[in-house]
Amino acid sequence: QVQLVESGGGSVQPGGSLRLSCVASGYTYTPYCMGWFRQAAGNQRDWIALMSSRGGTVYADSVKGRFAISRDNAKNAVYLQMNSLQSEDTAIYYCASDTRTGDTGCNSGILRSYGVWGQGTQVTVSS
Repeated sequence: QVQLVESGGGSVQPGGSLRLSCVASGYTYTPYCMGWFRQAAGNQRDWIALMSSRGGTVYADSVKGRFAISRDNAKNAVYLQMNSLQSEDTAIYYCASDTRTGDTGCNSGILRSYGVWGQGTQVTVSS
């Protein structure tokens, strides 16, 4: 059974940085698509960054240029470096990983349909 465990959340002042980590266990293969979503209070869960095992990345406009996603395929881990954090970045951050085998594409719809999710980690940006 695949499980994801996130870490690295916390509280930071505006303009600060945090790095989130997500490690997957239970895989017998390298998942093609992994990514990060976030959900602010009262809002839906939105995707923010996706990365394929081949290195392709895509970012939501709201985080482009400030956040960077990376992976360590050997560890089945995905990371999110968050810089220049703003109050509107406050949310619970979730990682997700595709449970299917093969190079089958990487987008938010795939992860919503076929992904396994971590428990979430809170990020609070406040002065």
